[in-house]
Amino acid sequence: MVDLESEVPPLPPRYRFRDLLLGDQGWQNDDRVQVEFYMNENTFKERLKLFFIKNQRSSLRIRLFNFSLKLLSCLLYIIRVLLENPSQGNEWSRIFWVNRSLPLWGLQVLVALISLFETILLGYLSYKGNIWEQILRIPFILEIINAVPFIISIFWPSLRNLFVPVFLNCWLAKHALENMINDLHRAIQRTQSAMFNQVLILISTLLCLIFTCICGIQHLERIGKKLNLFDSLYFCIVTFSTVGFGDVTPETWSSKLFVVAMICVALVVLPIQFEQLAYLWMERQKSGGNYSRHRAQTEKHVVLCVSSLKIDLLMDFLNEFYAHPRLQDYYVVILCPTETDVQVRRVLQIPMWSQRVIYLQGSALKDQDLLRAKMDDAEACFILSSRCEVDRTSSDHQTILRAWAVKDFAPNCPLYVQILKPENKFHIKFADHVVCEEEFKYAMLALNCICPATSTLITLLVHTSRGQEGQQSPEQWQKMYGRCSGNEVYHIVLEESTFFAEYEGKSFTYASFHAHKKFGVCLIGVRREDNKNILLNPGPRYIMNATDTCFYINITKEENSAFKNQDQQKKSKVPRSFYHGPSRLPVHSIIASMGTVAIDLQDTSCRSASGPTTLSLPAEGSKEVRRPSIAPVLEVADTSSIQTCDLLSDQSEDETTPDEEISSNLEYAKGYPPYSPYIGSSPTFCHLLHEKVPFCCLRLDKSCQHNYYEDAKAYGFKNKIIIVAAETAGNGLYNFIVPLRAYYRPKKELNPIVLLLDNPLDDLLRCGVTFAADMVVVDKESTMSAEEDYMADAKTIVNVQTLFRLFSSLSIITELTHPANMRFMQFRAKDCYSLALSKLEKKERERGSNLAFMFRLPFAAGRVFSISMLDTLLYQSFVKDYMISITRLLLGLDTTPGSGFLCSMKITEDDLWIRTYARLYQKLCSSTGDVPIGIYRTESQKLTTSESQISISVEEWEDTKDPKEQGHHRSNHRNSMCSDQSDHPLLRRKSMQWARRLSRKGPKHSGKTAEKMTQQRLNLYRRSERQELAELVNNRMKHLGLSTVGYDEMNDHQSTLSYILINPSPDTRLELNDVVYLIRPDPLAYLPNSEPSRKNSICNTTGQDVREETQL
Repeated sequence: MVDLESEVPPLPPRYRFRDLLLGDQGWQNDDRVQVEFYMNENTFKERLKLFFIKNQRSSLRIRLFNFSLKLLSCLLYIIRVLLENPSQGNEWSRIFWVNRSLPLWGLQVLVALISLFETILLGYLSYKGNIWEQILRIPFILEIINAVPFIISIFWPSLRNLFVPVFLNCWLAKHALENMINDLHRAIQRTQSAMFNQVLILISTLLCLIFTCICGIQHLERIGKKLNLFDSLYFCIVTFSTVGFGDVTPETWSSKLFVVAMICVALVVLPIQFEQLAYLWMERQKSGGNYSRHRAQTEKHVVLCVSSLKIDLLMDFLNEFYAHPRLQDYYVVILCPTETDVQVRRVLQIPMWSQRVIYLQGSALKDQDLLRAKMDDAEACFILSSRCEVDRTSSDHQTILRAWAVKDFAPNCPLYVQILKPENKFHIKFADHVVCEEEFKYAMLALNCICPATSTLITLLVHTSRGQEGQQSPEQWQKMYGRCSGNEVYHIVLEESTFFAEYEGKSFTYASFHAHKKFGVCLIGVRREDNKNILLNPGPRYIMNATDTCFYINITKEENSAFKNQDQQKKSKVPRSFYHGPSRLPVHSIIASMGTVAIDLQDTSCRSASGPTTLSLPAEGSKEVRRPSIAPVLEVADTSSIQTCDLLSDQSEDETTPDEEISSNLEYAKGYPPYSPYIGSSPTFCHLLHEKVPFCCLRLDKSCQHNYYEDAKAYGFKNKIIIVAAETAGNGLYNFIVPLRAYYRPKKELNPIVLLLDNPLDDLLRCGVTFAADMVVVDKESTMSAEEDYMADAKTIVNVQTLFRLFSSLSIITELTHPANMRFMQFRAKDCYSLALSKLEKKERERGSNLAFMFRLPFAAGRVFSISMLDTLLYQSFVKDYMISITRLLLGLDTTPGSGFLCSMKITEDDLWIRTYARLYQKLCSSTGDVPIGIYRTESQKLTTSESQISISVEEWEDTKDPKEQGHHRSNHRNSMCSDQSDHPLLRRKSMQWARRLSRKGPKHSGKTAEKMTQQRLNLYRRSERQELAELVNNRMKHLGLSTVGYDEMNDHQSTLSYILINPSPDTRLELNDVVYLIRPDPLAYLPNSEPSRKNSICNTTGQDVREETQL
């Protein structure tokens, strides 16, 4: 076998790669052949075609030249008519022969030569094998008619005055204009709307018809009235407008025939053009047209990208967006791939919105549609997910693609993105503001179990309101609730503020308390100028700087407030030395723990940061000396006196015996979770187990080799459990568990969490529903496929109503898709108070309120909320870019070192000595550094009569009353009660009277048997529906072997109502069982930096690893 390498000659030096790159010219002396490649055939015809047709810019220039030639020929015809002096002769000679000067003839011949040559050349280049197709084209025939006679007259001078209908070149000019517009669009790479092209064609067609009619009538009337061009124009306008005055009419048969022909042509051509124009106009109304480039450069606009536009989403966005005064001049461009429905179309036709809202039908994934919306000039782009989709992950994928497309097209446009699943959040990390629905939903559900009605608190804070809701209501609680709902979060720089400028160099708690006392504003957080992180209640150690940005809660922002000077005499009555004088209290008397109120206190021991908070009275000995008083809030806290509370230790937080403490320490540790369920979750310091529990032990209803328990009662939990009823255990549950296991919660207050993936009655009873603290229902994804959008909550509403009827004392918390469906929670058809609230809601909606649903009792009490209400959080971020950060800090989704957390305390009888909210504010700021932000109040509901109040015996009631009294009581009972008759036995009179009559008419010889049957029948009639349900539950519990102790079927929450007062006035009286919302300072901020944490040594390494992995 021959060696191949020996046969291959070595590569010459001139073929080196360096020579090829540097362009060595030695190849020219070589025998190689250079080959050039062309995209088209390298022939003369192809080069001409490339120049005249294919090349966009050269073709545009040629067509523009052709258009100019046609217009020039029409202009030369008009000049010839104006200069002509009609010669004498017979009729036909005046039609076929005209007077044409030699220079004019020369110009027309030149134009004809150029036009004919160009037409023949273009016909040759576009020739595809069928010559008759080129010859029989109307433009080619018109060109032959207008150009050939002039060329023949060159060789035949007697034909120079032959009439040639040059005015027909206007149709060739129209044809050239259409081609020119198409080439123009291709050259500038921009597609104008078909509406513009159709309007242009219609106008040019109409002008050509009029011009042809003018010239034809004028020429044919040379043998009649000899009309000039103006008279011909007048006649054509009057004729085509169907007016027909009759003062100018054609006289010759040829002109009359021409008019008939032109009218027929107009009747055929114009309707077709108008029909196409109307069709395009209707299509444009559906697609929305374009947003003007000039308007985009002179006016400000934002773009709203949605997959489907619903009326509720549109009105929420518009009402919240235009609620801010500085956004009144903004335009809103809606980009949606679907057509608008009837309701949205009607709303967009309202003058208030039609001038500011522009709807465009298109996709955000198409650059053409983004160009129509002028996305590169937009101030912001809002991308919302469709939460009504069956597959929420698929909806997130569409949102991610839209965000990528917008970022690719307009990199500088700020993005405000709404996402559904937390695991998809890291795909849109580049967005300026992101709101993850499941994160906020589960966090609010968890905090509702710790701090009641946290969802209502957050919802009211992120909504724009004037605080006018409920002011015309006769009930006091609705007035207070509506007035306080107008509070929002605002910001201002300290040195520019009237509220806080005087507190420069003072502690944060001092500034917060005195600003509330003086102005009624609640300072909740600050941000350093050189730091992007917001600190909620950084504590008394934080010193206010002039450049700090202050975040406060108030009914309106400071810029919209008017300040009135108070009388100096009133100021002089207050001794300034109480707060500002040199005689300050001892430092150890200032930092007092909760539960101590005397001014001079020696008890400075550190207590739990979030233990049971009570504000008790001093000892009896101090009572005899003076009234209870509250320590003042110092301007600057003495850091040497503040004892650091080691929250990582267990001695200060759990009052347990040594044996219990040892067992507790062996069971729990504090650290960061070793595993993160999704990328982008914020690591949170919380309670952890030392060892991972086997999966088999997590099944509550099944025993395993490690334990034999099969129900929640057998576990013997010390605290009440929290049940979460969901269809699937998604990653969002991580945000539900973490707030309930946060490090600042004492271990003795940790509630067991039971995840219920299916909720039949037996499973509910096994998981301990009868002694549960709260039950959270998240059960709706299977109903997302409902044809009607509002039916997406049907399954959740019915399930919650079933739980409410079976377990009336159970605290049920749920979330709905649509706020309008909240009226069905705890629904009672004939409840007078619910009907009154329904009427109030309608009145508030008619007054233009954005919070008409706020007076529904389940929402006011925090039992239900809608995640769609938090859409306003994303909209508010356009004006308040800090709102998402503050909300995440309040909900515990983010943790910032030095930032406080949201908690609550309950007012007991021992705390009523404080009397007012202002004194409570002072007490909290001076003792623990807590900042109160609102009150959750519960009152008795007086307008309804609960079923449990009806306890009299029906038989005694009927036997002891005479007929008159019975009739009178019967009528009063009908007027006072509006509940369902089937709910209590008193309203079943007819059945019971019928049974009694039967028993009385029966044979007397039956004796005791008849009386026994009658008594059993009466007992069945007397039994109410509540008793039937209670008996059903008791029987099921006995069948399952569960204890029925603790199940109280008659305990009903319907007799109370609860509501929230956000930042109430300082003189608001405290009431028993009020729950006060607090922002408590970060306990870890008081730990010395040099002292490492000892208790979380087990979880230190894993926590650090997780933090590095999850921070993107």
